[in-house]
Amino acid sequence: MTARHFNEVVRSHWGIENRLHWRLDVIMNEDQDRNRMDNSPYNLAILRHMALNVMQREGSKGSLRGKFKRAAWE
Repeated sequence: MTARHFNEVVRSHWGIENRLHWRLDVIMNEDQDRNRMDNSPYNLAILRHMALNVMQREGSKGSLRGKFKRAAWE
């Protein structure tokens, strides 16, 4: 693998990671959670990912934060 190709692979991986983690941190305030006991961090991470996937597939226009607000109001 050439250095240029390796660089592209690494950058594409971190681009995906950064987009996902940014959404979790900014939209769902994941960094503010203080759950550290037993399986609760793992279980809540699964629920957050599921909620994020549902909201991304939902067809209405608008931001993810707005979609979460509208879902909470209903």
